[in-house]
Amino acid sequence: MSVSAFSPTRFPGSISGLLQVVSLLSLLLLLFKAAHFYLCRQWLLKAFQQFPCAPSHWLLGHKVRKKDELQQTLKWVKEFPSAYPRWFWGSEAHLIIYDPDYMKVILGRSGYGLLLLNGPTWFQHRRMLTPTFHYDILKPYVKIMANSVRVMLDKWEKLISQDASMEIFQPVSLMTLDSIMKCAFSYQGSVQLDRKSRPYLQAIEEMNNMFFSRVRNMFHQNDTIYSLSSNGQRCKRATQIAHHHTDQIIKQRKAQLKDDKELENIRKKRHLDFLDILLFAKTENGSSLSDEDLRAEVDTFMFEGHDTTASGICWTLYALATHPSHQQRCREEVQNLLGDKGSITWEHLDQMSYITMCIKEALRLYPPVPFVGRELSKPVTFPDGKSLPKGINVILSFHGLHHNPKVWPNPELSIASEAISCFTVPVWPRNCIGKQFAMNELKVAVALTLLRFELLPDPTRVPIPIPQLVLKSKNGIQLYLRKLH
Repeated sequence: MSVSAFSPTRFPGSISGLLQVVSLLSLLLLLFKAAHFYLCRQWLLKAFQQFPCAPSHWLLGHKVRKKDELQQTLKWVKEFPSAYPRWFWGSEAHLIIYDPDYMKVILGRSGYGLLLLNGPTWFQHRRMLTPTFHYDILKPYVKIMANSVRVMLDKWEKLISQDASMEIFQPVSLMTLDSIMKCAFSYQGSVQLDRKSRPYLQAIEEMNNMFFSRVRNMFHQNDTIYSLSSNGQRCKRATQIAHHHTDQIIKQRKAQLKDDKELENIRKKRHLDFLDILLFAKTENGSSLSDEDLRAEVDTFMFEGHDTTASGICWTLYALATHPSHQQRCREEVQNLLGDKGSITWEHLDQMSYITMCIKEALRLYPPVPFVGRELSKPVTFPDGKSLPKGINVILSFHGLHHNPKVWPNPELSIASEAISCFTVPVWPRNCIGKQFAMNELKVAVALTLLRFELLPDPTRVPIPIPQLVLKSKNGIQLYLRKLH
C-alpha cells in the first residue's frame, strides 16, 4: 500500500469531528472555569461583606504598584479601623488585619502558616528546640557575634569614601549569616571572607522576589503553568541552591557523628547547639527526625535567623542615621559601657537601655517581618461580632498594626521624639523562639558600629521600603560612614 493512502486528506470527516470534539471540550473547560471563578468570587464577597474596602476591579482587583504597597496600606489603615479585604484578582482576596484584638483571635488558634509546621508536629519540634535558646547557651554567643560584626566593620573601613555612600544590606546579611552559622551550626570557617555562601544569599533573595511575583499573578497560581514559566524556573533553581546549602550543613555534621572521637567530643559539650539537638532528637515513637524534617527546621532557622535580623539591623542604623542626636546619645551610652576597646559581654547587653529603646522604635517603624499569612482552619468570630468562615486567607499586617491610630494615638511618632515608645510584642503561642538571640545580635551590631562610625543618610538615595517576606528597600539602604578617631 502506498504512503499516500494514509494522507489526512482521505479522512476529512474524521479530522473535522476531532476538531469539533476538541472545541467542545475547550468550551466546556472554559465554562467550568468561568463558573468556578463566579462561585469563588461570590463566596468571597459574602465572607467579606462585613468588612468595607476601597473599590476594586472585578477581575484585576486592587491595582497597587509594589513600591507603593506599604504607603497604600497605611492609607487604608486610617480609612478602615480594624481590617479590610485586599483583592489580588477577581477570585483571590485576603483579609488584611491590623487591629490587636483581631490579631489575638487569629494568633491564639491553629491555622496553616508561612514557614511554620502545623499542629502536633510543630509543638513537638518546638519542645525539642527550646533548650537551644537557654540563657546559658546564648551567653557565649555574644563573643561570636561581636567577632562577626568586627570582620564586617573592618571591611567597611577599607571601603568607605567621603564622596560615596555605601549599601549596607548585603554586607549585614552576610554578617548575620556568618553569626548564625557559627552559633547554631558550629561552622569553623568565615562566611564573610570566602565566597561559598554568596550563591545561597542570592538564592534567598531570588525566592523572596519570586514569592510576591507569584502571589500577584493569577496565571501563576497553577503549579504546572508556574513551573513552565521563566519565574517558575528561576524559583526552582533558587530553591535547589538553598536546599543544597542546607543539605551540605547536615551532611557535614552527620559525617562528624560517624567519627567516634568527634561524637564523644560533641556529647561532652555542656550545651548542644541547634543542629546537635536536631540530630540527637527522638520523636515520641523513638525514631530520629527524617531528612525532610531536618531540612525543614534548618531551612527555617537559617532563613528566619539571618535575613530578618539583617533587616532589623539595617533599618535601625538607617533610623539612627536620620536622627543624629539620638545616634550620639546611643554612642555615648556605648562609650560609657565599653570604653575605647569595645570588648562587649553578655552583662553589657542589659545595660544598653537607650539603645534598646531605639532598636524597638526602629522595629516598630520598620518591622522586619511586615506580615504573617494564615489560612483559617476553623471559622472565627471577632470581639466586635464580625466573623469569617473556614478557608479564608488572612494577613496579619504588623506594619499596619504599628501605625494603627487605635494602637498609637500618634502613628507618625518617630525616633526623633524624646518619649521613645517601646512596642512589646505579645507572647503569642507561636512567638519567635529565637527572639532573644536576634535582639542580642541587634544590640551587638548597633553598639559596635556606633563605636567606630558616624552614620549619615544619603539624601539622593532615600530607601523605598517594599514588603517581601522580609522588609527590604527597593533601592538598597545607602549610608555615608565617617570613621571616628
